[in-house]
Amino acid sequence: MNQAIKSTEPSSALRAHDLDRAVLMGRQVLEIEAAAVAALGQRLGSEFGKAVVLILESRGRVVVSGIGKSGHIARKLAATFASTGTPAYFVHAAEAVHGDLGMITRDDVLIAISNSGENDELLTIVPLVKRLGGKLIAITGNESSSLAQEADIHLDARVAQEACPLNLAPTASTTAALALGDALAVALLDARGFGADDFARSHPGGALGRKLLTHVGDVMRSDVPTLDEAAAVPVALAAMTKGGMGMAVVLDAQAGITGIFTDGDLRRAMERLGDLRATPVAAVMTRHPRCIGARRLAVEAVDMMEANKINQLLVTDEAGKLCGALNMHDLFRAKVV
Repeated sequence: MNQAIKSTEPSSALRAHDLDRAVLMGRQVLEIEAAAVAALGQRLGSEFGKAVVLILESRGRVVVSGIGKSGHIARKLAATFASTGTPAYFVHAAEAVHGDLGMITRDDVLIAISNSGENDELLTIVPLVKRLGGKLIAITGNESSSLAQEADIHLDARVAQEACPLNLAPTASTTAALALGDALAVALLDARGFGADDFARSHPGGALGRKLLTHVGDVMRSDVPTLDEAAAVPVALAAMTKGGMGMAVVLDAQAGITGIFTDGDLRRAMERLGDLRATPVAAVMTRHPRCIGARRLAVEAVDMMEANKINQLLVTDEAGKLCGALNMHDLFRAKVV
């Protein structure tokens, strides 16, 4: 005989209680993990600086290793090092004892991550790496642990408690290890003088690649409407309309760029003067227009437009001569914005 299935849907009051508790738990986790990272900053000292120097002076690569949750952190940190100028790769500690240890050379620096510092797989490969001549940086939560004692440099990532209410699941400890690794990667980036161009070379794909690799000259329009200062406003309006950019550039044979005439200039002039048929464009144009070099990054053009609340920029070559123009729509089409 089939029994009626009892509804497991909680009452509205219970749901509200559960939601409040979920928010409370979420806040507690964030507060615990934030406190753990803040405590790292207070403890950071000479060992961290020595770790930076050790990696900078090494002739090989950084090898990051761990097991379990620490392994996930190690994999992420290897990617961060590699993308910020420090050649690095991840080796799974369990796989290392089954052949992957052959990827590590005497010139490499091994960063081993373990909260307890007593992981069997890591402790198996560490003596082999050191016998080979490699150096060891250990990130652990226990400075008295076996891994910490074996290390050339130990970075203290201990936390007062895990964010898990059982104080068991790796939460605050993995956050601390991740933050400490990120700090190491950024300190190395700074020490190497790693800049935006370097970053672009290792991030050529996607939105980030477009922002870092697209130059003004790649997206500008070369066919820019131009006229001289003596031209009447109707002539300027015709040139502006034909160009389809909402602007025309005013040039002088000797001085080069002297101004820009835009839709905004036209509206303001009509409000102020009314009949513009006999008015020279020089009387109503914007003098000293904003310009940007063709070799500058397109994202810099976006920043300049937003900072100056303008929609068009003139583009100049290395000699300062007009070679093009662009507006915000060009940048939208290039997916730079």
